[in-house]
Amino acid sequence: MKERKKFKLAIFASGSGTNAEAIMHHFQHHPSIEVALLLSNNPHAGALNRAHKCQVPTKVFDRVQFRESGVVLKWLNEAEITHLVLAGFLWLVPQEILKTFPDKIINIHPALLPKFGGKGMYGSKVHESVISSGEKETGITIHVVNEHFDEGKILFQAMCPIEPDDDIEIITQKVHALEHANFPKVIEQWISGTI
Repeated sequence: MKERKKFKLAIFASGSGTNAEAIMHHFQHHPSIEVALLLSNNPHAGALNRAHKCQVPTKVFDRVQFRESGVVLKWLNEAEITHLVLAGFLWLVPQEILKTFPDKIINIHPALLPKFGGKGMYGSKVHESVISSGEKETGITIHVVNEHFDEGKILFQAMCPIEPDDDIEIITQKVHALEHANFPKVIEQWISGTI
């Protein structure tokens, strides 16, 4: 009989899923943390294909299932999920899920919060704002999720410089590199209580 893992992680992703894939690879053979589920509000999300390749079960949901019916929460409970990670997930988490997983949900943001956060600030929109503001550096913020976009307690930040000739594509590459290098490790520290 397979030994049961101590912690079970669910990843929420809306897009291509590069962060989700980095997380799934990181925990593939971990002794006490397992990625047990990937959920998406986008039936065409690349994250779903990445999860299938990593043999992680997936679920797709709509706004009603997420906000009103309790279906998503039921799935999380059935899978015995202990922690939630938002990896490029664009919806606000409803109160019912926040209450069920207090301080057990984290998100990654592609900028140095509290700047360049909030509703509508995701992906290239963040990088456009960073460039137009004349910032000399950008980076990533990993934070606890609460009822507001990008306002939870900050657990970790990493920075990279912005060179004068950097465009959105270059900044995106720099930020992705920081995300992939740090997000899985920070998740591990967060779950094990060392951060």
